[in-house]
Amino acid sequence: MSENKLVKFIIARQDTPDSTPYEEEFELPYRPNMNVISALMEIRRNPVDTKGKDTTPITWEMNCLEEVCGACSMVINGKPMQSCSALIDKLEQPIHLSPMKTFPIVRDLMVDRSKMFDSLKKVKAWIPIDGTYDLGPGPRMPEKKRQWAYELSKCMTCGVCLEACPNVNSKSNFMGPAIFNQVRLFNAHPTGEMNKADRLNSFMEDGGMQGCGNSQNCVESCPKGIPITTSIASINREATIQSFRNFFGSDND
Repeated sequence: MSENKLVKFIIARQDTPDSTPYEEEFELPYRPNMNVISALMEIRRNPVDTKGKDTTPITWEMNCLEEVCGACSMVINGKPMQSCSALIDKLEQPIHLSPMKTFPIVRDLMVDRSKMFDSLKKVKAWIPIDGTYDLGPGPRMPEKKRQWAYELSKCMTCGVCLEACPNVNSKSNFMGPAIFNQVRLFNAHPTGEMNKADRLNSFMEDGGMQGCGNSQNCVESCPKGIPITTSIASINREATIQSFRNFFGSDND
């Protein structure tokens, strides 16, 4: 009977960014449609481990709870994923929870993803529009381009692809697969295209596109099924063309 069934968790914990990590075990009564986030919330309400010892509540990050914000990324049974969409019924027990190792630990399962957002700043991952006055309707994007650009726009900067990528580590300053996707997305926009050369040149610098080893782990792990490898191929081609333009002093057009 489901009312007698228990769900066991083994959770990696770390009190401070510099303290020694350790593990704690917890057991919860099973409920239908239970996900990892709901389990963590139950543990937070009553933080007692399997030995009956009182402990501190688990620290993790969450926001939308519907796989949109990307905040609740963590490693579940060895695989980086969104904990809000990770259903208990589909996970092998005991369920191991640990933080993503690509990013600095804040506490327990919470990490600091600042370096990913800093990389997005470096490649100007935004549309430069002067909002101080009404510019009128902007240029329309062709429907065929809009369709594949929409798929790229599903990126929620969760960091899962960076965690899965073997080239993103402490010995490398590679920005990560998500940046290929964002450069391609904003270069495809009729207004964002104005900064196309700047984005490509920034991404050709140290830590950029040359860090990719083409393992394709990113596209396998992406929660949104974004065709990241297609973006990688596209940006490699665009960067090659841009490098020739730089050499010969050609305009961006």
